[in-house]
Amino acid sequence: MGGSAVVVGGGIGGLAAAIGLRRIGWEVTVVERARVLADAGAGISLHANGVRALDVLGVGEAVRAAARPQYTGGTRTPRGTRLARMDGAVLERELGTPIVGVRRAVLHRLLREALPAECLLIGVEVTSVDRSAPGRVRVPVRDGVLDADLVVAADGVHSRLRGQLLPGHPGPVYSGSTVLRAVSEHPVPLRTDFELTWGKGAEFGHIAFTDGRAEWHAVLNSPPGIRHADALAVMRRRFGGWHDPIPALLDATRPDAVLHHDIHELATPLPAYTEGRIALLGDAAHAAALAAALTTASTVEVTRGCTPTISADCPLRTVVSSCPR
Repeated sequence: MGGSAVVVGGGIGGLAAAIGLRRIGWEVTVVERARVLADAGAGISLHANGVRALDVLGVGEAVRAAARPQYTGGTRTPRGTRLARMDGAVLERELGTPIVGVRRAVLHRLLREALPAECLLIGVEVTSVDRSAPGRVRVPVRDGVLDADLVVAADGVHSRLRGQLLPGHPGPVYSGSTVLRAVSEHPVPLRTDFELTWGKGAEFGHIAFTDGRAEWHAVLNSPPGIRHADALAVMRRRFGGWHDPIPALLDATRPDAVLHHDIHELATPLPAYTEGRIALLGDAAHAAALAAALTTASTVEVTRGCTPTISADCPLRTVVSSCPR
């Protein structure tokens, strides 16, 4: 039996949760504080578990059409010596689908398009919830209050709702790494679809897209909070001597296209992902200093695995305990 749900956070995980709930008959409102609902990331590789979850949510075919299968790649040293080789054809044969690379903004758009516009409440921030009414959760918003049977807190690693639900938890900590990333301005000749290069205190990787452009990212060991007036120039100094096509990827990037974020994680695991009728999802629940593809895919997979079992009168802790881990 369906009920009503409020999803706090309009990122990939929040939108996926909303789609899953609507597919089993729930009325859903997604509340997002940003005034423009669009993911600001660069690119992502989706592994088989994430792609299969998107199939269940009804958007897998559209994502495949927009993505580039990743059949070639692996891991190298800064000089180009191969450490490991990825054979995407073997992965496809064993798992039923290859890894696919897609721009985060495209994935976000496809998820948005799977939801009716009237269920998206944009430019509204949720800072707390009211659990005083039995069997209901009240969510204060700008112009009133939303009543719901269920609240999904998908509001990120610095989740305010997690802080309200678990005030004794220490919260996120800096992982020791910072990440810079961008999408190239124009196509770049690449010999591989996906590649990682591991150096001392640094990693550089790329994901190729269907239009010939590519996402690149650089993960560096660094104190938190350091920012650069010209981040691209810093990347050229740091990685300019590494193997091709790393210098070419940097040369194909506009300076103002570089994004820079410190990586935070929940080093202390949460005692539970639910509290009453509220469920924590994605980075709000299990932010980790892992590849974004793995954490994103696991979030989408959880929404696929949990939503068929949710009902308005079922204890949420029971539902979550049966979901994929």
